[in-house]
Amino acid sequence: MEYLKNYTVAEGHIDVQGIMDGLYYPFYMEECRHAFIKDILGFDFVQQAENGVFMVLSEYSIKFIRSLKKDDNFDVNCAVYTDAQGLPRLHFKQSIIKNGKIMASAVFTGTCIPATGGRPYLPEELKANFVDAPSLQL
Repeated sequence: MEYLKNYTVAEGHIDVQGIMDGLYYPFYMEECRHAFIKDILGFDFVQQAENGVFMVLSEYSIKFIRSLKKDDNFDVNCAVYTDAQGLPRLHFKQSIIKNGKIMASAVFTGTCIPATGGRPYLPEELKANFVDAPSLQL
């Protein structure tokens, strides 16, 4: 279950070296991931927050492979994986790709928590939307 969105590097995201600042790679990945979570997994962050369910990140790792430059056009993909240990968390594998070459790759791990506090969990209605997802060994 993979998702893809296209972006263009904004001038304001370029650092003094003429390349995209490392801060913005996870920013574009987040934008794609949030769209994936809403469009594919059916989890609307705003609606769920109003209902007392927060989806939060617990960790991420990113590898920078090549640099993007001003006005570069690139794709960001997102795929969901369940937790191999059966923990109530999801793993999102993502890459930034330009002209068929991977520029950066990452794994973002998230879960849901009650707005009032409490233990992490995945809502049943969310689970139904990734039942066929593979598990990820970390």
